[in-house]
Amino acid sequence: METASIWQESWDRQQEGFLPDREERFAAMLTAVAAVTDDTAPRLLDLAGGTGTIALRALARFPGAEVTVLDQDPVLLTIAEASLRGRGTIVEADLGDPSWRAKLPGELPAGGFDAVLTATALHWLPAERVAALYGEIREVLRPGGIFANADHMPEESLPTLSAKLRGHGRKLREARYATGAVTSWSDWWQRVAGDEVLAPRLAERERIYPGTAHHQEWTPPVAWHLDALRAAGFAEAGVLWRGGTDAAVVGLR
Repeated sequence: METASIWQESWDRQQEGFLPDREERFAAMLTAVAAVTDDTAPRLLDLAGGTGTIALRALARFPGAEVTVLDQDPVLLTIAEASLRGRGTIVEADLGDPSWRAKLPGELPAGGFDAVLTATALHWLPAERVAALYGEIREVLRPGGIFANADHMPEESLPTLSAKLRGHGRKLREARYATGAVTSWSDWWQRVAGDEVLAPRLAERERIYPGTAHHQEWTPPVAWHLDALRAAGFAEAGVLWRGGTDAAVVGLR
């Protein structure tokens, strides 16, 4: 796929239009990875990794990293595979199914992954599935490894300010979409439909996510995630990063 780097860039720009501090959360998570691996080559699982955004940044920071990108979206995985160019493993699996771990490479890294990272993805899953998933993620980590989830996690003690922050962000996005400064989510997918390589994958995607099946967001506050991480058996759980109504929580095995 000769246009992989262009599609990767367009995905990043589209996502940054929605999440202006997107790179900050990635940097915070990768710094935590560096801390638990002493800046050596980490064994990293980019969970619900889409186009491999986190994996690519991990490879840029840790050239010797062993990265695995797991997702279900055939369009995004096509871009990820072409972007990684053999530098990582691609796994197609549904995180809504507890058997997703069976899709991982035949043998996990010795002792498990050093880190499992995910961003702006798990809010598509219902509460009970996220809680169970946290326990499953812990099982693929080595002792001392970390899991980080960056997502929409409002601060429950600031409901009024959180609502105002969301409204402010929405106005800025709409203004940027209107001027063409960035591509909206819907416009990006319309462009995918016009690409000869990605269009067939889009048809597959629509079978996986029929109608509104992929648009049921559930965004509990940070406290819920921390309780769920502790209940899943993580030795430590806390907030690694916060930006407005988004946060990254981390669990240490």
